[in-house]
Amino acid sequence: MAMARVSAESGLSSWWKVAAIVTMMFGFSVLIGLTAEAYRKAPPIPGKVMDPLGSVLFTSEDVAAGQQVFLKYGLMANGTIWGHGAYLGPDFSAQYLHNWALDAAEQAARARFLRPYAELTSEQRAEIDGGVARTMKHNGYDAASGTLRFSAVDAASFARQIDYWAAYFVTPALNGGLAPKTIIDPRELRQLTAFFAWTAWASTAQRPGEPHSYTNNFPYDPLAGNVLTSGAVIYSAISLVFLLAGTAIVLLAYGRFNQLGWHRPEQSSTQAMAAVSALAPATPTQQAALKFMTVAALLFVVQTLVGGGVAHYRAEPGDFYGIDLASFLPSNLLRIWHVQLAIFWIATSYVGGALFVAGMLSRSEPPGQRPAIHLLFVAIVIVAVGSLLGEWAGLLQWLGDAWWWIGNQGWEYLEIGRAWQILLAIGLVFWFVLLWRNVKGELANPLRRPLVVFFLIATAAIPVFYLPALFYDGATHFTIVDTWRFWIIHLWVEGFFELFVTVVVGIVFYELGLVGRDTALRAIYLDVVLVFGGGLIGTGHHWYFNGQTETNMALSAAFSALEVVPLTIITLDAWHFVTVTRGEGGKSFRHKWTFYFLMAVGFWNFTGAGVFGFLINMPIVSYFETGTNLTANHGHAAMMGVFGMLAVALMTFVLRESTSEVTWTHLERFIRCGFWGLNAGLAMMLLLSLFPSGILQLQDVVQNGYWHARSLAYTSGALHRLLEWLRMPGDVVFIVLGAIPIAIAMCLGYLSLWTRRA
Repeated sequence: MAMARVSAESGLSSWWKVAAIVTMMFGFSVLIGLTAEAYRKAPPIPGKVMDPLGSVLFTSEDVAAGQQVFLKYGLMANGTIWGHGAYLGPDFSAQYLHNWALDAAEQAARARFLRPYAELTSEQRAEIDGGVARTMKHNGYDAASGTLRFSAVDAASFARQIDYWAAYFVTPALNGGLAPKTIIDPRELRQLTAFFAWTAWASTAQRPGEPHSYTNNFPYDPLAGNVLTSGAVIYSAISLVFLLAGTAIVLLAYGRFNQLGWHRPEQSSTQAMAAVSALAPATPTQQAALKFMTVAALLFVVQTLVGGGVAHYRAEPGDFYGIDLASFLPSNLLRIWHVQLAIFWIATSYVGGALFVAGMLSRSEPPGQRPAIHLLFVAIVIVAVGSLLGEWAGLLQWLGDAWWWIGNQGWEYLEIGRAWQILLAIGLVFWFVLLWRNVKGELANPLRRPLVVFFLIATAAIPVFYLPALFYDGATHFTIVDTWRFWIIHLWVEGFFELFVTVVVGIVFYELGLVGRDTALRAIYLDVVLVFGGGLIGTGHHWYFNGQTETNMALSAAFSALEVVPLTIITLDAWHFVTVTRGEGGKSFRHKWTFYFLMAVGFWNFTGAGVFGFLINMPIVSYFETGTNLTANHGHAAMMGVFGMLAVALMTFVLRESTSEVTWTHLERFIRCGFWGLNAGLAMMLLLSLFPSGILQLQDVVQNGYWHARSLAYTSGALHRLLEWLRMPGDVVFIVLGAIPIAIAMCLGYLSLWTRRA
């Protein structure tokens, strides 16, 4: 039968390869289609906005310039637009929209009842609210002329809000810790307000031919006519059907076929452990990877300290134990550094880990490989340090017109200046070339070729899928940029990093003699089919409310639910994982702590990405939740719990293989402490602070509107501040008992190499 065919290279059915290719082609086809749809259906930017008398209030050039003011001053690291950005300040689009709706309500109340809106009875207010909602939903945009006509009330609100936003940027205590008088130029303030006005208009004006706005009625604000759409309810229900059906099918297959999952090769356990003990000592070129791990560990410590500073700004934005921190280290700079350092230390660990694993795969080393690795290391340090200093100088406005090139581009997660971004992309390509030089000889080996091919695919995807960061600039339409941003944030991090994890673990297991080659390949193929089966199209769950249509919501909600399925399988397979890595005869497994961290990856993958991720991915929840602490709760559990723990696992593995037995005996206690400190600290952060504060914030959105839950009036409340302070115990455990011991172990291990050479 055709189903029984096997490939010439392995004992696996050829249908594994077919399934992986079909899954990828289908997923990318739909994702590319949704991206193209974003170009066609993005909210229009009017050429000019006019008042009833024919005067021009602002133009499309003002909106584009205002967007660049927003980026130049790092405001996406303070607040959000359409729910995307940082959570130290408000959602600027939601706050403008609510101010606008209040201005309309005030004018209507005085005209109808001759009283201020605040003094109306509940019956009178209901009458006014209904009229305001109908007025706000009216779309006065004429596509033929490119003109948007504002009413007199709309125009007056725009003028008033210029002063409102000017006042917002004066005092750090009232804006989440921005530098004092962040923006004072009247022209920039007018342009910035024009940008906010456009985002608010697009969020409430009805999309032609649809019963909802360009952003699917986000943000939630009944006064402005923004309420949950029927599509959000229907597609959430459909996503549950996909989740249950997908889980049932995969569990059926998992129970039917015993060969799925990790298990030892056909040889006995004793033979397998003998293979482990026979692993060749690390070569000098492999040991060169240890310096990447050491720098990654140090960057990790700095990132956690900066994260503590960001958390303090949320708890007490106007003061840092009596120090005026906002004057020289404003909150948006620390938030940028916190995110960028996370990317840098995790990516640096992956770079070093891949270089080490390449040495395991290869039986020889190409000439000049070690000096080339040193060159790559220097380049990474230059980009990391240079970009961080550039972001500082850019936010302090020391770079003039060069802010976008060598300072801070302003887009969340991709703040790094464009010049540094280009250098980083070049560095990643150079890294891939080094890996290819190292392993290309093994492509001629039929036994090892499939693993080498997957290794090259997984590593090549990292530079390739960083390239969308170069597809836009500061003036590109916000919806278009947001679409490409999540090609990187979701696909780069949540897609191909996942593949990298599975490939590296599979190769390490195989090289250690813990699993057979086919078991490793089967796990990789299964990862491709399951993760990318939902993960590619599921990228669109970030686009529900950024100006895309309900077509995206329908597809991405359904397939995003499937992302939970592979995480469930990983958890179910944990016992096999433990069995595979268990030592023989009571003897401790050589890489025990490496695989403890890998098991932590599985736990946090299911908890952070699966449970917490699915909680906020359904449209009916995401509509109220986007940009609240429940998003931060998911982000910390998934980013640190999955990709961070894997990075530390790679550090531990390289450290164990690069140091002597005597040295490792002294270092192991730091690794042990780091393992428990990181996991306990992360759990405390989530359970004591981020999760409960997120639930309460979600409740406030439903009760009072999205603008209120994101305002400083809410986040400065006593209960919310208490929950922010309750994050401190978890932070202390995470830093002092987690990150610092790991860094000490890495530094001592790297120094031991120099001692041996001396």
